[in-house]
Amino acid sequence: MKDKIISTTVHVFRWDELNDGQRSLLEAAKQMTQQAYCPYSRFSVGAAALLQDGTVVRGSNQENAAYPSGLCAERTTLFAANANYPDTPVVALAIACRKPSGFTLQPGSPCGGCRQVMIETEHRFGVPIEVMLYGENEVYVFDRASDLLPYGFFAEDLA
Repeated sequence: MKDKIISTTVHVFRWDELNDGQRSLLEAAKQMTQQAYCPYSRFSVGAAALLQDGTVVRGSNQENAAYPSGLCAERTTLFAANANYPDTPVVALAIACRKPSGFTLQPGSPCGGCRQVMIETEHRFGVPIEVMLYGENEVYVFDRASDLLPYGFFAEDLA
């Protein structure tokens, strides 16, 4: 037996340490929490994807009384980006979470299904996606989506 060690670098920023582009994309994600349809969980998630050509695609979580029929903000956003701009890579994704009392103090983390969609989008275009997770106290920035899911599943795995 041998052990493999996986390590991931997470850059931890205060709001004022982010560059203008990062703050702008995070603001778009924060605004999208207002568009979430989440009457069951009351947990609003907004996301904003920056495409390589400068286009910003936005999305929010959309719940349904039949829980499996809802969709997370990250997937709503990436599926919209891939459907409407199929030849344009996503270069950054910002995510913000809000409870009825306000934005989460610490960054929220994407679910496993969203992580898989993020890495497939990254893999599809061969371009790393910077992932930013907003929290009132700090913002986590990952250099690439695959840092969130190091052992992803891809089309090659089906062969």
